Amino acid sequence: MKILIMAGGYATRLWPITKDNPKALLPVGSKVILDYILEKTRELDLKVYISTNRFFEHHFRPYAEEHGVELIVEDTLHEEEKLGTIGAMQRAVEELGLDDYLVIAGDNLFSFSLKDFLERYDGKTLIAVYDVGDFDLAKRYGVVVLEGNKVIDFREKPAEPKSTLISTGVYAFPKEIMARIDEYLKNGNRDSPGYFLQWLLSEGAEIHAYKFDDYWYDIGSADSYLEALRTLLKESHIEEIQISPYSKIIPPVVIKKGAKILGRSMIGPYAYIGENCIIESSDVSDSIIFKNTIIRNSTIWRSIIDERCEIRNLELKKSLVGGHAKIQRGD
Repeated sequence: MKILIMAGGYATRLWPITKDNPKALLPVGSKVILDYILEKTRELDLKVYISTNRFFEHHFRPYAEEHGVELIVEDTLHEEEKLGTIGAMQRAVEELGLDDYLVIAGDNLFSFSLKDFLERYDGKTLIAVYDVGDFDLAKRYGVVVLEGNKVIDFREKPAEPKSTLISTGVYAFPKEIMARIDEYLKNGNRDSPGYFLQWLLSEGAEIHAYKFDDYWYDIGSADSYLEALRTLLKESHIEEIQISPYSKIIPPVVIKKGAKILGRSMIGPYAYIGENCIIESSDVSDSIIFKNTIIRNSTIWRSIIDERCEIRNLELKKSLVGGHAKIQRGD
């Protein structure tokens, strides 16, 4: 079996934050999303591959070399050119050969052990499922109906979900199913694995489910990104920074090297402050501030601010600010 982490999307739902930064490498606390996934793969002793695109290759190349994993790069530079998840799986089979594959979405954070997951794998397609507990929320995902641990119905993004149990981004596919991707792609949706699973079920394939609890985050929106930060940031990580004696830090927070916390500022809880940021006489909580950003005389709550921004004299709540923005109110 091979492990294939899918990180070839352009994450348009999180633009402008992800316009120049791949979602899988976004920070969540002191780590990036891929760190959490790779940590879970280490106990499996299986070869790991990351599938990405030409546009983001220069971000993933040093990361892959540092962590001892291999890259599979699709030759696309724009959203409209992308192969999609199923197309990228086909590309991986062409390059790596037919085998059983553990396929993991590169924007998923989940609580369960992959070792436990694979202990339930018996050569039939196995998917990880999670109860979101809300029918409206379930409409956004692939909805599963089970009989025991066997999937008896699957609908991708249904208007009327039959349950609140949804398929997450972890799948074990036997090689005979991977061999059917070509057949599916003649008429099937290239992007969403849910439609592939729906097709497999309609073709009589047997699909089993591994149900888990605790937490699962699909980092597809600012809200889910910030919720993941709240769940996974357990303790503070503060590097070499400058901090005013009048400022206060409320843990847990991450403050990267070179940051300056000046004046009467309050940082945290659940704040990420990137490298070389300047936070002066401002309050920042439940927020992610990327590197080289300046915030003065402002209050930032449940917001994500990209790199090299300048925010002055503002109260920002539930906001998403793209890179290099300059926003201020008065003086």
